[in-house]
Amino acid sequence: MATKTYTPRLEDKYKKEVVPALVKKFGYKTVMQAPKLEKICLNRGVNGAVTDKKLVDIALDELTTISGQKAVSTMSKKDISNFKLRKHMPIGARVTLRGDKMFEFLDRLIAVALPRVRDFKGVNEKSFDGRGNYTMGVTEQIIFPEIDIDKVNKITGLDITFVTTANTDEEAYELLRELGMPFRNAPKPNQENNNN
Repeated sequence: MATKTYTPRLEDKYKKEVVPALVKKFGYKTVMQAPKLEKICLNRGVNGAVTDKKLVDIALDELTTISGQKAVSTMSKKDISNFKLRKHMPIGARVTLRGDKMFEFLDRLIAVALPRVRDFKGVNEKSFDGRGNYTMGVTEQIIFPEIDIDKVNKITGLDITFVTTANTDEEAYELLRELGMPFRNAPKPNQENNNN
């Protein structure tokens, strides 16, 4: 097996800084107990997909561009006559990132995309699901530098879910905070270390 020469910056940071910090904070017996980021899921429902099939294609293209991995369309599960919806119609787009692509996407999201949000004050730390997963909504896809703003015909948002191996929300919160996620009311990483 060929040895991997490239390691994403955040993966490196996770191994060298985040794991020791989590072990110290929660008193794990081994580093294997430290929670890790398993995958990042990007998901987007397409408004008007029932009447215009091109909208789903545009969403697929944009998600593929943002994530660097081919997106797939999500299908409706049942017929809803009021919305003219048939079962198995494409109504959205999703992509699941793991490994290097996941760390690269997270790096770009934290370093480049989120600071471009208008009046950005941090992401809401209350969006954990109780099982160590975190979901945040992005209201405009144009915060991602990969999206060419001149080609965008409609501003739409997407949901980003961070799936972790953490057992509690507190552990997942610390994991994401240590990785650099700018939570609204969080002390900055290393801030508490500097006070000593």
